[in-house]
Order: sequence, then C-alpha cells, then structure tokens
Amino acid sequence: MKRVLIVEDQADIRKLIRMTLEFEAYEIHEATDGTAGLTLAQALRPDLMLLDVMMPGALDGLQVCQRIKSDPGLARIRIVLLTARGQARDRQAGAQAGADDYLVKPFSPLQLIDTIERLTETA
Repeated sequence: MKRVLIVEDQADIRKLIRMTLEFEAYEIHEATDGTAGLTLAQALRPDLMLLDVMMPGALDGLQVCQRIKSDPGLARIRIVLLTARGQARDRQAGAQAGADDYLVKPFSPLQLIDTIERLTETA
C-alpha cells in the first residue's frame, strides 16, 4: 500500500483530497503546516507528498520541498505541489525546489488520482 502525506492548511481541501484517495489503496496521513509536514515526512517516509505551496508558519511548501529533495534519506519521496498560482514563474519555482509535479487549484479528483498513480508507479 502506497503511503501518501497531505500537507495542506485548509481543512476543507484536506478533507476533499482524503475523500478522493480513500477510494484507492493508499495509507493517508495529514499535516496542517510546513513544519509538521517536514517532521511527518522524516518519520513516515511516504511514497508521495501532496504539498500546498502557500501555508502559514515558518516553512511554506517550496521550502519543505527543497529540504526534502536535498536530504539523501528523503529525496526519493515524490512531491506534488498544490497551489492556486499557475503562472509560468510559479511553476518554475516549483521545479527549482525539486517538485515532481504541480497541480493548480481547483483540480479534479481524476486529475489528482492520475497524477498520484503516474508518480507512484515507479516509486
């Protein structure tokens, strides 16, 4: 069973993602900010993280992504950035941080499932 970590500060979005993934064979974990997400990633070593870019607190999604991808013990974790920002420069920032994919909100449940399945096939 693939382990997925959702890092999203908005409870309603976390719930929608969790409900989408509950129909698939995933072990789902959640964090509400970047710091908690990084701590959980270190403890759980998920196969994939769904990581919101804009979050309150000490670490935003780009910083969490960068830290995970620069840590040899965590770098294999696939990261999908979730954000309302869809401009080319925002996508570029995500790529520079090391993200494996980038979904612009609002995204469809099918788009989310397809992205996760594609990224975890090789994990």
